[in-house]
Amino acid sequence: MQPTKLLLWYEQYGHVIAGLDEAGRGPLAGPVVAAAVVLDPARIPSGLADSKKLTPKKREALFDVIHETALAVGIAEVNHSRIDEINILRASLEAMKLAFERAETNSGLQLKGALVDGNQRVSFSKSIEQYTVVGGDNIFPSIMAASIIAKVYRDRLMQRLADLYPKYGFANHKGYGTAQHLKALKEFGPCPIHRRSFAPVKS
Repeated sequence: MQPTKLLLWYEQYGHVIAGLDEAGRGPLAGPVVAAAVVLDPARIPSGLADSKKLTPKKREALFDVIHETALAVGIAEVNHSRIDEINILRASLEAMKLAFERAETNSGLQLKGALVDGNQRVSFSKSIEQYTVVGGDNIFPSIMAASIIAKVYRDRLMQRLADLYPKYGFANHKGYGTAQHLKALKEFGPCPIHRRSFAPVKS
């Protein structure tokens, strides 16, 4: 669909279209998390943006506002073991499908379509009209909202996991391959939530 037509489609059916995005494709540990959000066209939160462009404080505030105002929110995580089993791309798409289904279940809405951040299609049923949008978290408010929900949810999860595995600094880097994380990996080896299929964990 042409970009202009896609925007018109979103404007017409936004109340039954979910924005989809994920957080945690790159880390060496922990799950990948996806979110699906259907915004109320009459109550779109101000300040929405790609989660990476927002401060942690702003993301946290918007997380609550999105939950309060959205017509539907679904969140799903796919853990490190499943990532190792099917690879991170497939795990991300699996999480998106689960998040979409949970958004429908949680809200009771029958959703018409989905806008997926990136260039990979999700294996929805044929009745769901979906469009992939590279850089969609800079264009569509529902994808921006999904990016915020997924990011904050995953960050909170990694902070809890930091209490279980305090040697690795997960509360600081959320599982990404920072110097602190790589140093801990070299010193202590991988812990149970590390992705064994990711370099340098597998070595």
